Amino acid sequence: MVDFNTQVIEEFRANEGRVGGMFEGAPMILLTHTGRKSGNAHTTPLVYTRDGDDYVVIASKAGADTHPVWYLNLQANPRVRVEVGTETFDADARIIEAGEERDRLYNAQAELMPNFKEYEQKTDRVIPVVVLSRV
Repeated sequence: MVDFNTQVIEEFRANEGRVGGMFEGAPMILLTHTGRKSGNAHTTPLVYTRDGDDYVVIASKAGADTHPVWYLNLQANPRVRVEVGTETFDADARIIEAGEERDRLYNAQAELMPNFKEYEQKTDRVIPVVVLSRV
């Protein structure tokens, strides 16, 4: 997965936030977060939707029964760096694990990217939603 992510990150940065392959045409950000154990910076490419001025990402891990590492890192340290297009900014991550807001934001992404509907069916966990607000 690291090699795949590295290729996506390089393509994103070389093409002003656009990538091809399976993510062609999908809105994508690069999320740089701090490792909860190592303290090192890690960058993860993620698809997103918008909610007003905020960016919304889903901790789906393609429907796996465990949370993605980037999400666990945000639980420990919610200050992140976001790259979208050619812009880079700091943001705070707000985790939403349940409730009406979570469902609304999750469903908005699933409407645009139907594979997220499938992810919910593959796991018993409630897939968290993360709202990224510019600092």
